[in-house]
Amino acid sequence: MTAAASDRADDDIRQIIVDTDTGIDDAMALLYLHGHERAEVVAITSVYGNTDVESALINIGRVLRIAGRKDVLVARGAQNPIEGTAHIAAHVHGRDGLGDLTPGRFPPADATNLSPLPAAELIVELARSRPGHYDLLALAPLTNIGLALELEPDLFALLRSVVVMAGSGAFPALGEYQMVDPNVQNDPIAAERVFTAPRNELIAVGVDVTGSAVIDEKAVERLRASGSAAGEFSAEILESYMDFYRYAWGRRVSPAHDGLAAAILLQPALVTEWRTGPIRVLSDGFAIRGRLMQTADRHAPAWEFDAAPDSRVASAIDYPAFLEEFLGVLTGFSSSARR
Repeated sequence: MTAAASDRADDDIRQIIVDTDTGIDDAMALLYLHGHERAEVVAITSVYGNTDVESALINIGRVLRIAGRKDVLVARGAQNPIEGTAHIAAHVHGRDGLGDLTPGRFPPADATNLSPLPAAELIVELARSRPGHYDLLALAPLTNIGLALELEPDLFALLRSVVVMAGSGAFPALGEYQMVDPNVQNDPIAAERVFTAPRNELIAVGVDVTGSAVIDEKAVERLRASGSAAGEFSAEILESYMDFYRYAWGRRVSPAHDGLAAAILLQPALVTEWRTGPIRVLSDGFAIRGRLMQTADRHAPAWEFDAAPDSRVASAIDYPAFLEEFLGVLTGFSSSARR
């Protein structure tokens, strides 16, 4: 390969900072990124959410051990939202965040290469060090990102792109109901900062689309039979996730929420319909959501609202293409393939 060709190839590799609460779907998203030829995870920051912040750090260590990576910079983040106390989703992801794994099979692992900086400061330092170079993928309550924006209000303008697994898309059609928007509900103050910050590009992948990115038992068996450490680990942690979601759909399936956001960062063509407009954080008295300010039929809502910069919102996906992309990377994963 010539030097020029090598430079072009490097340009195609996304340099990604991942902010995560390292639950089941987060762990799979991280393994997908580590196994993808167009992704280079340069830093992972932890936060509360699916589990507590310390367990999130341990789970990052687990993932990095499976991926064969010791060089990825890791940082400890917030243990509570900007205001109030953390609500931990142990009923969904287990006490350890990964379905209460049998320790003997997948023992805990401390994250190596731990940064002395807290998560928010590390994100800002990386963004300032190489403007326009890094992509930020936020897969968790948005506290670390909100704190980073407090330190550097122009943070998003310093990043190549920002993709958040958060929000609920446009208002639903009459009579429809959506699953919880946890990464907004857990810290609405941070979410408001994120959705109103100046930016180059912010892509929101909300629960309105991630809820349809379903992994079923057939897919789990494909992961289990792959002979890939990433595939076998994913199959193991998905068991409890499917146990939880069976009460939502009457079937043992689970959505790949964070996996879809990671895939869209690398493969935006998986989105078959985009919408563009401001996102505002709203409460209906029961739930708090990040809502694209459009009705299902693309009209403005029935009240005036404060302006905010436009975000790109994924509103429909090519589900078969996503599933093949996601499972293909996890089942073909080799920790030595790109080392």
